[in-house]
Amino acid sequence: MVQVAVMGAGSWGTTVAKVFADAGNEVRLWARRAEVAEDVRDNHRNSAYLGDIELPAAMTGTTDPAEALNGAEIVVLGVPSQSLRENLQNWKDLIGPDASLVSLAKGIEHSSGLRMSQLISEVADVPSECVAVLTGPNLAREVAQGQPAATVVACTDMDRAKLIQAAVAAPYFRPYTNTDVIGCEIAGTCKNVIALAAGIAAGMGFGDNTAATVITRGLAETTRLALKVGADARTLSGLAGMGDLVATCTSKLSRNRSFGERLGQGESLEEAAKATKGQVAEGVVSSQSVFELAEKVGVEMPITDAVVGVCHEGADVQQVMMGLLGRSKKAE
Repeated sequence: MVQVAVMGAGSWGTTVAKVFADAGNEVRLWARRAEVAEDVRDNHRNSAYLGDIELPAAMTGTTDPAEALNGAEIVVLGVPSQSLRENLQNWKDLIGPDASLVSLAKGIEHSSGLRMSQLISEVADVPSECVAVLTGPNLAREVAQGQPAATVVACTDMDRAKLIQAAVAAPYFRPYTNTDVIGCEIAGTCKNVIALAAGIAAGMGFGDNTAATVITRGLAETTRLALKVGADARTLSGLAGMGDLVATCTSKLSRNRSFGERLGQGESLEEAAKATKGQVAEGVVSSQSVFELAEKVGVEMPITDAVVGVCHEGADVQQVMMGLLGRSKKAE
């Protein structure tokens, strides 16, 4: 048993806290809002994000970062990618020197172009081998319900990856280790962008052939980018690559796919965000960061370009989709 702190009480942060508790650990969940922390602590629920799903007695909620982080051997960072830097700056002096830091965020910081593991290492001032990434086809509600799922724990230090693997291995949750942090993070970031495109296509009324095309060609452009920045090609065909991409592009539980579907139906970003509890899908922000990274390293990513056009340049979804189909023909 290890002491675990999960910093961020959204649907996925709460679910990961539940998994660690179900795996036999003592877990403290930090929440920004007092009512969420109280619900977790007093009612063993996070009604705001997970409805009536019961949370284990081994996890508790708090709004005090010092209380959450006190003695934590594993610190799970579950806040959105674009707010991670500010939060971590406030928490870094409370984190023990030997703690393993685990990133749940899937994105590239827009201002710096850093992947989340790089940002964590920089801000917390810890070696890169102290930072791990948890990623895979993990839709929060299904995992929280105890449905069987697998994930990837990626860390350049295999011993640390195995430690986290052992701590998060619940009866319904099977973790695999990987040392390819770059590949896992690029795949996790790009899949949200591709899922927006899949959602847009669905919102326009297109069916399974189109979905399969978006997923397959989306994987192709994600792989091009990942390999260019140093990833292992095998990662892209595994749980962190194809697995996560399929789940996010096809499930109605996926916020990015659902958000894209509303855009495909003609809604604006503001209207789509309002319909999703005021939350903009991660892929909207990530699309710009991915686009800029692709330009920097000279990789062609037409689906990402199309999503940037819709989300940031006011492009018409019909014209964008027809533009993708009308691209010059080439060998696969």
